[in-house]
Amino acid sequence: MHPEGNPLKGVALVIAATLLFAVGDTLGKHLAMLYAAPLILAARYVINLILVLVTMWPRHRSAVWRVRRGGLVLVRGLCLALATVTMLLALRVMPVAETVAIIYITPVLLMIASGPVLGERVSALGWVCASLGFAGVLMIARPGGGLDPWGVALCLLNALLGTGYHLLTRILTRTETTMALLFHTAAVGSVLSVGLMLVLGVPAWPVAGDALMILGYAGCATVGHLLFTSAYREAPASTLAPVNYMHIAFATILGWLVFRQLPDAPGFAGMGLIAAAGLLSAWRASR
Repeated sequence: MHPEGNPLKGVALVIAATLLFAVGDTLGKHLAMLYAAPLILAARYVINLILVLVTMWPRHRSAVWRVRRGGLVLVRGLCLALATVTMLLALRVMPVAETVAIIYITPVLLMIASGPVLGERVSALGWVCASLGFAGVLMIARPGGGLDPWGVALCLLNALLGTGYHLLTRILTRTETTMALLFHTAAVGSVLSVGLMLVLGVPAWPVAGDALMILGYAGCATVGHLLFTSAYREAPASTLAPVNYMHIAFATILGWLVFRQLPDAPGFAGMGLIAAAGLLSAWRASR
């Protein structure tokens, strides 16, 4: 955070970013039920790559893609691209609110993985957070709850991929520039998605209205990440981390408005436990 940062502005930026993410999730669910995931994925990453090159290459030239640890950078990009695929496939068969809530177990998994990978100590409070988070997931994905087991498995796979992505981000920010990480994330996603389109084919191309929705989905993801990054220039992570859980609230509201889907009482309770685990993890980190 810059010394002249404005915490209120940072909070506002995160709220705007999480709203865009929730809108993107809602659009993604609609589109994933109609079109192949690689087509939607390609739109997101190709647009992202074009924006990175247009805004950064004229000034920085080859520094845009210059990295020191190319292998890890590529693995990081692959983690995020595959996480996006699993999210789209999960949204095809899962309600928006429950999908978003389950993937928010990622901060708890990141805390646990930071011990063996980064040598960070997990305190007793950390294990309490982990227990709360996993209990929340079990309440949402409980047998007889009506959720698609394949969709739940995809959500959990998404959380694991997200954990790997964030761990690699923490490792690579020591040696790589943010600009280069942005470029390679967009490049890996573009190559993977376009490659899948060429191998698997495109069963159906979008009509005009859906093409606009695909552009909207890509725009929500791109602008949301830009706002999210800008927020951390205004306020510390410990201030902004709790605000991230507005994503679950927005996803629940939009899921009800668009698809008339609401979690049941145990599902709401599980979402609350996951949010509580994340909030406690943020408080623990700030201490």
